Parts: sequence; C-alpha cells; structure tokens
Amino acid sequence: MAAPAATGTTEAAPARRFRRLPVRAPDALVVTGYLALAVLLTLGQWGRPGRLFHQAGDQILFEWMLARAARAVTRLENPLYSAELNAPDGVNLMANTSVLGLGVPLTPVTLLFGSQVAFLVAVVCCLAGTATAWYALLRRRLVDSWAAAAVGGLFCGFAPGMVAQAGAHLHMAAQFLVPVILALVFHPDPRRPWRHGTLLGLLVAYQLFLGEEVLVFLVLAAGTFALAYAAADRATARRLAPPLFGRLAVGVAVALPVLAYPLWSQFFGPGHYRGMPFHAYGYQLDAASFTASARQTVLGDDHLPGLLAPNPTEENSFFGPGLLVLAVVIVIWLWRRPLVRALAACGLLFALLSLGGQVRLDGTSTGIPGPYRLVAELPLLDHAVPARFPLVCVPVLGILLALSLDRLRPDAVAGPRADAVAGPRAGGVPVRLLWGGAVAAALLPLIPTPIRTVPAWPVPAFVAEGGWRAHVPPGRTLVPVPPVTGAGVSPAMLWSARTGLAFPAPGGYFIGPRATDDATARWGAPDRPTAALLRRVAETGEVPVVTDEHRRQAVEDLRHWRAALVVQGGLHHGHPVRRTVDALLGPGREVAGAHVWDVRPLVG
Repeated sequence: MAAPAATGTTEAAPARRFRRLPVRAPDALVVTGYLALAVLLTLGQWGRPGRLFHQAGDQILFEWMLARAARAVTRLENPLYSAELNAPDGVNLMANTSVLGLGVPLTPVTLLFGSQVAFLVAVVCCLAGTATAWYALLRRRLVDSWAAAAVGGLFCGFAPGMVAQAGAHLHMAAQFLVPVILALVFHPDPRRPWRHGTLLGLLVAYQLFLGEEVLVFLVLAAGTFALAYAAADRATARRLAPPLFGRLAVGVAVALPVLAYPLWSQFFGPGHYRGMPFHAYGYQLDAASFTASARQTVLGDDHLPGLLAPNPTEENSFFGPGLLVLAVVIVIWLWRRPLVRALAACGLLFALLSLGGQVRLDGTSTGIPGPYRLVAELPLLDHAVPARFPLVCVPVLGILLALSLDRLRPDAVAGPRADAVAGPRAGGVPVRLLWGGAVAAALLPLIPTPIRTVPAWPVPAFVAEGGWRAHVPPGRTLVPVPPVTGAGVSPAMLWSARTGLAFPAPGGYFIGPRATDDATARWGAPDRPTAALLRRVAETGEVPVVTDEHRRQAVEDLRHWRAALVVQGGLHHGHPVRRTVDALLGPGREVAGAHVWDVRPLVG
C-alpha cells in the first residue's frame, strides 16, 4: 500500500515516513492517556471480588482460561487440552477461546494476584494496546500530526464495539497485533521480503492464539482492501504486488509449521466438534443500530440497544449519526486518494454483511435480502458472527478521521492551495476549527462509560481456603451445586479459576461435542438428569417431589463425575436447592460458608 503524500495524490512517501520515529513527549502522553482511560473503564471491579462484568458467564470463562494457561506454564502441561473441567471427559481448549496469547505472558500476574486481576489487566492491555498500535501505525505511515494519529488511535481502541467486546470477549478485544500485521503485509519497502515475511508469519501465528475470529476478519478485510486499492490505482498495485506476494508466501511457510499441531488438535483432537452450537443468522445487527447510541456511552440507555443488537456484547455498529455523516464528507473530500476509496469500499462491505440474511430496521424485518446470505455457507464465514463484521469498520473510521484531521495542518498543503484548506474562514472562524469542532461533536456522544458490573456470589471459604482437600482424593472431583452442563453461569469454573484450578470439576461453560460418537457442537457437556433437576430448582425455587428413581439417578450421575464431594455456595434460591440435595443424598452439613455432602460412601 502506498503511503499518502501530502498533496493527496498516490505516490511513494518520503523516506522519513518509514524511519523509526523516536518516542517523544506527545507519544508518551498519548499512550498514558490510553492506559488511564482503559483503567477507568474497568474501575467497577478492581479490588471487588464480589463483582463481575455484566456478561458474567463470559468473564468466568476467560478467568478460567487465564488460570489454565498459568497452570500449563508452571506444570509444563498440554495447553491445548484440559481435564480440570468437564470431568471426566475434559475440554478441547484449542477448539475454544483459550487466549493463550494473553494467558501465557500474564502467568506471573495470575499466579501472584489471581485470575480476576489477570482478567482486568488483560482488558486494559487489549483496549490500550489496540489504541496504541493503531496510533503508531497512523503516526509512522499515514499522518504527520500526532494529534490526528491520537484521535484515530483513540477511536480504534475505544469505539463502542471495542468496549462492549472487552468486558466479555478477550479474544475479540485483543486486536493490538492487527495494525502490526497490516503494516507488514502492506509494507512499502520491496526489499527484505524474507525478514518481513518471517516476522509476518510469526505474528499471524501469535494472533491465532489471541483470537482466531479476529484473524479471519483481518484476512478478509485485508483482501478486500487490497482488491479495492488495486482497482483504484492499478499502476501502484502492479508495482507493489510482487513483493507483497513474496512476503505472504514466506509468512505462510513460517506460520504453517508452527500452527500445524494446534490446528490438528482443534479440528481432530480429543473433544473436537463440528459446526457451532448456534446459528450465525441469529446474530445480526439492525440497520438502525449504526446511528444509535450503545449502552456503555454517555448518551446510551438500556432499552433501545437491546432491540437493535443480539446482546450487550455485540453492540459493534453503534457509531451515531454524526460520525457517519463525517465519514461520508471525508470520503467525498479525499475521494481522489486511492487509500480513501479502498477504505470506503472495505467499510461499506463489512457494514452490509453485518445486516445478516434479511435486513431489519427498527426491530422489524424489511424483507430485503442481506448480502450475508451470499457468503454464509463459505468456509470460515460459516462460523463468523455477522454482528461482529462492523468491528472492521472501526479502524476504517479511525483512519478516515486521522486523515481528515491531518489535512488541517497549516503545512499540509504547500503553495497557493494552503489557504484553501487551512486558512479560509466561515463567518470569521477558521475552517480547521470548524472541522475540529465537527469531529469533537461526533465523537463526544461516543465517550465510553465504565463497563457495567453485576454482583457475584463469592467463592465459599471452604473452597477458597482448601478445606475440601481432606475429602477429595486424587482422581476424584468436587461437584458444585448446581452442576452446569449447558450454557449457564458455572460456579464450578469460577471456583476453579479463583483457586488456580486446584480441583477437577464436572460441567462448565464451553463448546464441545454432543456425545462421544457425535461431534455436533453444543454448549457445555451433555445434560445429566441430576444436573437438569437441580438447575430447575435453582431457577424457579420450587422443590420437586424426590423419588427413589431420582436418588438412583443421582448416584449414577455422581459416579459418572467421579464425585467425592458435593458443595453448595451462595444461590438466590439456596434453601430450596439445599432441601432438594438433602432429599437426594441425605443431610449435608454447614462448613465454612458452604453446605457440604460427602458422597464417597454413596458412590464407592
């Protein structure tokens, strides 16, 4: 990709553009600001073990994954598979969002401060790191103004969709390698293809261990951008194509050997599955969402976004009307630049794909077919969630904002045209001030608010302090009540994560096969009758009539789980659940904040 020249034409940028820029005071100030904002957004949970972000089940999942990565590092265990969850069958971690790219380097944090702090540090690193990486790319390749780059990086790292994802989906928020990979793919220097290609292959492999879905989106977006740029500037595309393909070939040759075994493990190893446990068509965005305000912004509310997005985590398209109007103005203003035309084509395509197979407007189906149906069955895209396609629009808009602000520098255009861009006045006000005010007005409604938290039952002292150890011999499990065998919030995972995976537990929140002989994907482990019974009691508070058949089935399920101890912590309907378990297993006893049933005499 040719860098933009100051005049807005497409030409190779001056050599100074691609020199390593020294870190200066503005750079340090920008990065510090990004970090401060990321910490501010997570304040609702620091030092508060009884709080989780609003998508509690997802946070518990990622806390467990971070704790599992730390265990794999310290005990030299296989990081791609675990028997500590879904006992006795285990979980294929490579086929789930194991975020090893975060968990391994955060091992010291996890070991010293626990899984909750590690999760919060990961959220801060994802948000601030993504903003910083885009700032660096903008500053070195695309704009001369550090302020323009700072605004662009700020939007790329803290757009509503990024904040929504960060509170729950680390694998989607971890995008700090995306600008680096793009910088290598579209490197303007045709020399050293081996060096650049090798680094590209290693970074792509690392991104796979951060989040495969982001990598898929990156490949699709980069391909779309390259084709659009080639159509806009064929001469430059022909000149840059040979070194680009050379770098890609070297990158593939480097990445494939690194990823061969992990990918085999994911698709063919123990616990692998086929398809997804949900239909991607159900996760699309409403066309009206592009001009609405997300929940976690200063103008957001809890009602409207729920009608326009599938859930609070997928509010990826809530850009507001002001920003979209500015984007159209920027594209028209800078249309002569192939870079801008390619960005516009890429952003528009991914915005349209997010509308799913049939376009909805204000919660009502329009009957208009969406372009997603044309690609829904293609490999890779058949597993992609349409609602996440607007995450590609985030850097597109961020780059357009930075380019427009950079054009307002007094030295952006030399000669007689300088006054036409930077100096004219409208009613005595400089145009650059008017445009700066317009950008501020469009971005102010998108200012993020701290990620919302919800209360969570603390880990019982009996579990946290290790009182269970005397009752659970090696090879046996601790069964939390209720055992979670579907997609519900799992106390087993939270207790396991917060204790450093001290004990194996059944069930859990993950994606796995429907059965040992059926690889069709499903949420969690196959349902056991006792788990389903106790879950209904926990949800309704209604105590069922417990029969001998229920008792026999409970013993059979406990034997399947290899249970030694059943433990009930805090529950909203704790008393009805405890009465039900007493009727199934006999009276339990209260120990250190938990109700405990020693089932070794029952299961043998």
